[in-house]
Amino acid sequence: QVQVAESGGGLVQAGGSLRLSCAASGRTFTNHAMAWFRRPPGKDREFVAAITWSAGTTTYADSVKGRFTISKDPSKATVYLHMDNLKPEDTAVYVCAASNLKYPVLDYYRTSRTYATWGQGTQVTVSS
Repeated sequence: QVQVAESGGGLVQAGGSLRLSCAASGRTFTNHAMAWFRRPPGKDREFVAAITWSAGTTTYADSVKGRFTISKDPSKATVYLHMDNLKPEDTAVYVCAASNLKYPVLDYYRTSRTYATWGQGTQVTVSS
């Protein structure tokens, strides 16, 4: 099965930028999606962004729309999350997830139960 590993987290001042990477390994991807979720301190996990592997369509949480961009590199082995204009409320453990299921509606990929493979997470801290 697919394995994913995140990297790129760190400490940044408000208004700054970071790029997170999610490297996938294991079985060949077929009609699946990858996504970023985050878990702020003391809060529940929340959806951030997702991208479908086949079509490259994307969806974003309202809180990050216009600031974050999810993408995949030409090798199709790594998914990125480019984060611009970071805010203190973006502070969280960011977790990458992968799904081998294909849904007809993009909104299904905004739900954590869609994903069976999860990384360990990378810490993003935004100072004010």
